[in-house]
Amino acid sequence: MRSVGPLRFKRLKWISFTHSCIYTALLLCAFVIGKPQPFTFVLGLSHGLLWIFMSLACIAAARLRIVSLRLAVAVAVLGGIGPFFGSYEFIREERRHADSEPAHSTSRDAIAAGEKL
Repeated sequence: MRSVGPLRFKRLKWISFTHSCIYTALLLCAFVIGKPQPFTFVLGLSHGLLWIFMSLACIAAARLRIVSLRLAVAVAVLGGIGPFFGSYEFIREERRHADSEPAHSTSRDAIAAGEKL
């Protein structure tokens, strides 16, 4: 996967997962345990700021061809109401890239590792 400066696919993926965890905590805090303050405020602010950051970062990453346009749209458009869409798209794109990479021969791997066949 390509990376430019601080924009790396794996870094964006883990920030997206963190955003999903914060959003889950916000939903639990707001709807299950009765909106305790200041926790609900802090989680809501964190969600909003992360959504803005991830939107800008993913749009820039799409322009640099680090992520697909589909992933950038999922994060920027759907991320405000549910960052799970972006996290799912990161997993989907990572699997798509893993499937498209050529398979390595086990004998080549063994030779590279210095093992005898």
